[in-house]
Formats: sequence, structure tokens, C-alpha cells
Amino acid sequence: MKITVIGAGAIGGMLGAKLSLAGEAVTFVELNRAHADAIARDGLRVVDHDGNDEYVAREVKVTGDVASPGPQDLVIVAVKAQQIPGVAATLRPLLGPKTMVMTVQNGIPWWYFYKTGGPFDGRRIEAIDPGGEIDKHIEVERIVGCVVYPAGEVIAPGVIKHVEGDRYSVGELDGAQTERIKTLSETLQKAGFKSYVLEDIRSEIWLKLWGNLSFNPISALTHGTLAGICRFPLTRDLAANMMREAQAIAGKLGITFRHTIEKRIAGAESVGEHKTSMLQDVEAGRGLEIEALVGAVVEFGRLTETPTPYIDAVYACVKLLDKVMADGGVAFPPVPKTAASAGRTLSPTSA
Repeated sequence: MKITVIGAGAIGGMLGAKLSLAGEAVTFVELNRAHADAIARDGLRVVDHDGNDEYVAREVKVTGDVASPGPQDLVIVAVKAQQIPGVAATLRPLLGPKTMVMTVQNGIPWWYFYKTGGPFDGRRIEAIDPGGEIDKHIEVERIVGCVVYPAGEVIAPGVIKHVEGDRYSVGELDGAQTERIKTLSETLQKAGFKSYVLEDIRSEIWLKLWGNLSFNPISALTHGTLAGICRFPLTRDLAANMMREAQAIAGKLGITFRHTIEKRIAGAESVGEHKTSMLQDVEAGRGLEIEALVGAVVEFGRLTETPTPYIDAVYACVKLLDKVMADGGVAFPPVPKTAASAGRTLSPTSA
């Protein structure tokens, strides 16, 4: 299968590396020059969280020119959700008659209401696709849904740390059991991932979103890890309240959760001292993936006439954080443990 991955970050990189090692023809489109040069020179190296295992994909191609690979069988869009409107217009050279487009973002995808058959069928989500730029360039018939569970981070040019997880659930937007979705699932399984074909991809989206909606912005605002947020009573309660509001919205959209809120929080806690993707972006001074994780849920709350005071408050705070970073070019790097410990010895008047 000819596969182009747009973005060789943590998720796109892990996907592309293992697909290449399984024999697929993989090309990365990566604009970070240092990262791209390292991949071209040494291959893409993926290490596990404790450093005891690693694999290197040396046969991958990498380019900064999205037109160079030509028509593909599969295009994996692995950039942040807020970057997709700008990327969508560049994808046309990759799209042949039967090219699938698979998105691997966190949160609500722009296509959420397409082929739902309900009262909101075909409705565009303004928070994610303002002005309909994505919809202009990617036909809905090409799209296959994917819910991503692995976590990782780029720790050096050409090197990705795999924190945990190996599941990529996929599905057609209308739940059909097509040959192409079965082939996609089999291709992911062949590469060593767990991949199931779902008849209801949206319920799985909400299950994943349940945690991202709360843990990502809370971590960005507090610099807390997943374990830290879940073990601190006040932030654990805040996350639970945000999840209750989201559950009420989802229920009005016909979604049923197969887990309880406490089980979902316990699952996040079990990941340990992991920094969410949004916290990683804060520390790197990058723009934050807010709208797909939080803004869309606020929009859904208005659409379904569901009060969301906890979500609204966190949304306002993390939006301001993003603005402060953008306006001042300010990054908030991690505080060294030695400095943090020294800070606790200061007298109150020193603050």
C-alpha cells in the first residue's frame, strides 16, 4: 500500500515507522527541517518509555513537498486539528480515484455530523472548520474514521518515545462494513497494532474525548501529569464534572458510554506521570489544540441546549493561555525539580 503521512510527530511517526517495517511504502511530509533531515539520514527511531526496546524504520521517505509522492492509497493526516484547514488545500496531488483519508487527531473531527442520518446530518462544526475550508478540499467519501489510543512524544530529531498504547480503532462514517475499511484494519494489524472495525465510530470518539476534554486543558493550565491530576482531589473532581457535562451532551446525540467516569479517570491515572499532548505543546511554546478537544464540545452544548459551566470556565482559561503565548511568544518550560524544591523554601513575602 502506498501511504503518505502528513506530519512525522509522535502519532504520525509511530504509525508510519511500523507500517514501513511491515512492508508498506511510506512517505512522510514533514516541515520541521531538523526532524526531517534526521529521518532522511538515520531513519525514524522509536524507543519505548523505559528505553529497553526500540525499532528503526530506515526505508521511509521524507519530503517537505506534499506534491512529490503522487497519488496514494492512503493519506494519514497526523497534524494538530487546528492545522488541518491549512493543510487540506495542499492534499490534492495525493488524491487518486480511491485514496482514503484517515485523520488521527484527538477530539471531535470536522466530519462528525457527516453521514449521521440524524437531525444534524451534514452540519459543519464551526469551531473546527471555520468557513468550511477542510470540506472544500477533502470529499467526505474519502474519509475513514480513526480513534487513536497510543501516547508518545518527539524527544529528539528523528527519535520518538512511545509512552503507551497500540490501538487504532477504525470505521466508516456511516458504520458500513466495507472492503476498504477491512483492508485498512488488516494493514494496521499487520504492522503490529491492535485495530478493530467499529460500526459506531462516534461512541469511541466520545470515550477518548471524555479524557482529552478534561485532562489536556487542566494539564496545560497546571503543568500536572495525568497521575498528578487524578490523584489531586480538586482537579480529579474538576475533570469528573467536565466529563459529566460532556456525557449529558453526548446522550442527547445518541451516544452511550460503555465505561463509568471513575473507570475512565482510573485508566488515565494508570498511565502514570505522563504529560498530555497539550502540556507538551505549552512547554514547547506551540499553539494549543483547543477547539477539537474543548471548543467543539462547547459548540455541541449550545446546539443541544445543555449547560456546560465547568467546560466553559476551563475553555476560557486555556484560550487565554494560548493567546498569552501567541501574543508574547512566551513558552512555559518545565520547572527543574531542584528549582521547584528551592522555591518551596522561600518565605511568603518573597512571592
